[in-house]
Amino acid sequence: MDPIVVEVRRNGTVEARHVVHAVAVRDGAVVAEAGDAGIACFLRSSSKPIQALPLARARSDLDERDLAIASASHRATPDQIAAVRALLANAPATEADLELGLQEGRPPERVYNNCSGKHAGMLALCRAHGWPIEGYRLPDHPVQQACRGAHAEAADVDASELPTATDGCGVVTYALPLERMAHAYARFEQLPEGSRIADAMRMHPELVGGPDGADFDLMRRAPGWFAKGGAEGLLCAGGPGSLGVALKSVDGAFRPLGPALAAFLAPLGVELPGRTAAPIENTRGEIVGEIVALGS
Repeated sequence: MDPIVVEVRRNGTVEARHVVHAVAVRDGAVVAEAGDAGIACFLRSSSKPIQALPLARARSDLDERDLAIASASHRATPDQIAAVRALLANAPATEADLELGLQEGRPPERVYNNCSGKHAGMLALCRAHGWPIEGYRLPDHPVQQACRGAHAEAADVDASELPTATDGCGVVTYALPLERMAHAYARFEQLPEGSRIADAMRMHPELVGGPDGADFDLMRRAPGWFAKGGAEGLLCAGGPGSLGVALKSVDGAFRPLGPALAAFLAPLGVELPGRTAAPIENTRGEIVGEIVALGS
């Protein structure tokens, strides 16, 4: 099957086209595919629920908000920043212990980085095991080794063969084919403490992301689903019946993911009414165009 094509239209004229590869997996088998299920990319922030597995297994004292913010790419809302600070206090650790940088357009404090919840969780993992907190982001640190093992476990791959790079926040990121990503999300809730993390994300999607995200939208609209987007146009999700999906926008754009996801899930019996076409608004709040998945 061909990839999903998403058009950006303004007053009937096509301004841009995005190509999206997608795959759905259940019980280790591909059940739906659009484009190339074997295309590989780095998981980036779609790793965050998997990176939270060692934390959840080590810290039974953490609540749903702690696990949700540890899995988040937050928007620095007051509630999200409060959740990061609460997880740091539970670790215990301080904002000075966070080994990440500042982000343009946000207050000049590390806690406002959109990955600060994940980093707070990694500090809490250090405290649970008595590991040094210095250098927790580096590949040889026990935290990153534990995260590598969690990715290998979830995706059913050899940990030694996982391609790695450095993510935007300084920790290790892993590359997998889309099919392996979908497989990891399909079986995520069957892994020890996986359901605890997924439940936390479903209970608090407002901590995991923001209302313009396809992951947030899916968790709000589709019962039983948990989802996490990643940089460069990636989206991974797991749903009822141990169904896992992964979508990748070839050009790295996020805007086609919502319409593409709705179009891809519809034949699988997951309806997201009105989501195969997303409106484009100008600065006055007027609808001036649309983003549409073709064939939907």
